[in-house]
Amino acid sequence: MRAKDPNKHSNDCVKVAVRVRPFNKRERDAGSRCIISMVSTSISIQDPRDSQNQRSFSFDYTYWSHSGFIRDYSGLYVPEELGGRYADQDRVFQDLGQGILENALQGYNSTLLAYGQTGSGKSYSMMGYGPNKGLVPKLCDRLFQAFGETQDSRQCQVFFSMLEIYNEQVVDLLSRGSRTPGGLRVREEQQRGFYVEGLRKIPCESATQVEQLMEQGTRTRTTAATHMNANSSRSHMLIILQLKQIFSKESITKQSNVNLVDLAGSERQRSSGSEADRLKEGTAINLSLTTLGNVISALADLAVGKKVVHIPYRDSVLTKLLQSALGGNSRTVMIATLSPADICYDESLSTLRYAERAKRIQNRAVVNESPTERIIKELKAENARLLQRLSRMDHEGRRGSDETKELRQLLTHNELQIRAIQTLWEQHLQEALKDWEQQYANITQERRMMQMHPYILNINEDAQLSGVVKLFIQEGEWEIGLSDSSSRSISIKGLGIQDRHAIFRNELRHVTLTPLAGAKVIVNGSAISQTTELQHLDRLILGSNCTYLFIGYPSERGGDDWSRYDYEYFQSELAAAEGICLGESSVGSAQTDPSLLAVFYDYIKLMPMVAEANQMSKELGKGVDFKLEIKNLALSDPKGHDLQKDIVVKVTSLASKQVWIWSKTKFVNRKFLMEDVYQRYQSEQSDGRGAQGLLAVALPRDKDPFWDPVEPLLLGTAHLWLQSLAFRIPLEEQLEVLGSEGTEEAILQAQLVPCTSTGIPLGEDDILIDPSEALGRRLDFHLVLDQCCGVRWIREVHNRGVQIGFRLFDCSQPFYTPTVWHNVNPLLDHRVHFASLHTSQRLLDYLQSSAVVLELWGLQEGCSELRCSIEALKMTAEGITLIDQNSPPQATPVDSMRALQEDLEELKSINASLKKENNNLREQLNSARSGLEGVRSRSLRPSCDAEFARALKVFYHSMTSVRGQLQRLRRHRPSEESDLLGLRLFVDEQSRLLRDFSEQLELIVFTLKQDVAAIVRRKRERSGVWS
Repeated sequence: MRAKDPNKHSNDCVKVAVRVRPFNKRERDAGSRCIISMVSTSISIQDPRDSQNQRSFSFDYTYWSHSGFIRDYSGLYVPEELGGRYADQDRVFQDLGQGILENALQGYNSTLLAYGQTGSGKSYSMMGYGPNKGLVPKLCDRLFQAFGETQDSRQCQVFFSMLEIYNEQVVDLLSRGSRTPGGLRVREEQQRGFYVEGLRKIPCESATQVEQLMEQGTRTRTTAATHMNANSSRSHMLIILQLKQIFSKESITKQSNVNLVDLAGSERQRSSGSEADRLKEGTAINLSLTTLGNVISALADLAVGKKVVHIPYRDSVLTKLLQSALGGNSRTVMIATLSPADICYDESLSTLRYAERAKRIQNRAVVNESPTERIIKELKAENARLLQRLSRMDHEGRRGSDETKELRQLLTHNELQIRAIQTLWEQHLQEALKDWEQQYANITQERRMMQMHPYILNINEDAQLSGVVKLFIQEGEWEIGLSDSSSRSISIKGLGIQDRHAIFRNELRHVTLTPLAGAKVIVNGSAISQTTELQHLDRLILGSNCTYLFIGYPSERGGDDWSRYDYEYFQSELAAAEGICLGESSVGSAQTDPSLLAVFYDYIKLMPMVAEANQMSKELGKGVDFKLEIKNLALSDPKGHDLQKDIVVKVTSLASKQVWIWSKTKFVNRKFLMEDVYQRYQSEQSDGRGAQGLLAVALPRDKDPFWDPVEPLLLGTAHLWLQSLAFRIPLEEQLEVLGSEGTEEAILQAQLVPCTSTGIPLGEDDILIDPSEALGRRLDFHLVLDQCCGVRWIREVHNRGVQIGFRLFDCSQPFYTPTVWHNVNPLLDHRVHFASLHTSQRLLDYLQSSAVVLELWGLQEGCSELRCSIEALKMTAEGITLIDQNSPPQATPVDSMRALQEDLEELKSINASLKKENNNLREQLNSARSGLEGVRSRSLRPSCDAEFARALKVFYHSMTSVRGQLQRLRRHRPSEESDLLGLRLFVDEQSRLLRDFSEQLELIVFTLKQDVAAIVRRKRERSGVWS
């Protein structure tokens, strides 16, 4: 295509709109706080971790759709008050959709991009839901309405195409045939630019036809997602409307393309040093979105005058197809959608920054003229010239000459060519008519079947793709699986689906489901192996993750609300079966920990991905098992506070027993890479080379997404409380090392031994009654790790090793014991001498309120052991590690004088008190000379301070036992398989443990009281001698 007038163009910046959606269920349950505010076209976002950190942005349009709305009788969401701030679908269309429509009718190419994280409202804004139609259906309605109003003055033609880009492959969602291996090719022509070769273009005469095509495309997208094991949130969906307006009177044609693009979810991958992956993400999976960001950044720099050498349009399929929309011949609008919740702060800020860059891009839009119309005009002009020549020749009397015959033949040929071009549209419509009739018949048949038979309804992670596929279960026996060889087969595709997977029986209006050998079938969260009768609204999972909702006979349906059974409901039910459950009574309550809710939702989000990864591993013969775990579920920090919980994936090689722990980010990355390998394997199989399929996808180990080099693994931790050191009391403990989920990994014998500067242990006479007595004085102690007993890590696989690591107070580096291999009860015999030369209040507070966290690390063959960097530690020549080395802040002269004055006044007061006390003592001494011998005999008895120190020592040792009992109580949970009787037994056992704990605690406190009372009584008896 070319411009009608090459000089008639306009520079247009990309228009950017931002829309904020309401809280979803997850955010409400987590008690989320709104961090977004809007004033006119300005939007501000507040950092939930720093109230002083607020960022503001300005855009062409801002839409507040978070609050201030109600649902009317027809299901429409409308403003709560007339003229309220709530932006409904109509308002968004009036601002954005109407402009796109007008541009298209004027002959400009137009593009609408929807950008934002998964679940932020992109699809709702683009497609809508129920009666709340989105931009795309509203645009189509108004387009054909506008065409209908001007039928007399112009002929209008609309072609509809719909495609998806996933993993850099283009899928035609309206294709009649099977999917092309590797997807459709993107080609380039000088006039057309980039285009998709073989993409089906279907003529449409009404908005109803467009709606049916979108339903057809959505159905294909759902089926393809299941078959390819693809995640729709990682795919881009493009709807292309090609408009051609032929103005007869003006003899001009305006031709324009409208691109409506729903981009993949833009989640930020939180990556830290511990989460770095040796394999970069899926090269292909996120390539389009990453490249789009690079293109936008380059164009934004170009717009502000920076020198840009290269704009990387060619680096991805998406940016090739959007080249005209970004910096080219198009008028472009971007709508960025946000979650207002504090838990989505990072993603929302990233979206705002992205949108801010996009608004700087300048396009050069032109009114387009079709080359076809130019040819018609040229042919008509040539015919006019031929007619003039023929007319002159008639006047000259040369009607029958050869030249006249040649001119008449040329005139006839041109008219035939014009007629052929003009009838092309009618031919397209005739070809499409058969498809419309077939599709209408299919829809009618499906609706009739829905009123006669039970069926299963697909449920997808993307709500737009749920409820699209309906598989009917008519009377008799029906086999479901990959195979479709029988007339009574129901064919489905997906990971873990066998050729013959299960059998549905519909007899006497009762439907049963029977899994076949080796098939995975889950009903209402529980795996079944025998025939099970299905009830209306039962939830089925076939294979790894093919999810369906069973819809019973019409008589069973009633007025049930099916919408509650979404994808998240299925996964929550599965998690509950595994013991990961937040009861309905607790969700959203004041007692619910938001961090637990976040972990719960992460868990159910990753569950199907783990199931799919396990199935791919099985089919590809990788021998790797994936299992979800909750990190830090039962662990705490040095002060005893719970650590932040997160989801990790435990990866185990079934052959070598090697183990890896992957963060959720790393696992998601690897899972997409696994999909790429698996799809290549499937392609080989579909080509009839099944035996060679595994060889074709064989990868070098360093490129294999199922493998990683082994690293040390944190198996668990134990807490050694330091309070006894503040009193110079030695402590010897047997500590339970608890794994991340509360399992006992080992027993660790450890000691804290107060000592002299030369390492000699202190005696009872050195015990302090008041820890403040240690202020400013030297404090030395040994931390001794004697032995580990019953290490589960080595008991499971003998060729493994362990180390203990810990970090103390202000030491910059962790300490590690030497590695001990192949021993279930490894002897550590590790001792570290610590010293504080001038004990500070900060150290005393730390000792009285904190524990040293002892970490048990597991090593495997080929794994480097953990080492302490001695150079970074402060040590004496004798090898003593110094702590509490931070020097106090330098005081000013004024502060020093004030402090000296205060000290002087305090010393005067103490001196006066001592004088008074001396006088009293002198009087008592004079009156007690007669009892001197008795006093001498008593003075041989231990001092009260020593007796009190001994009582404290007994108390601390007893409290250690109580603390262990408390930890056992915290870990005590019912078995996942417990029935009602089992739960009653658990409650009885829990009551007994609580009673024992209470009795032991009362006994310890009573003993301490008795000891203190005895000491006080003896002190009074001695005082009586002097009175």
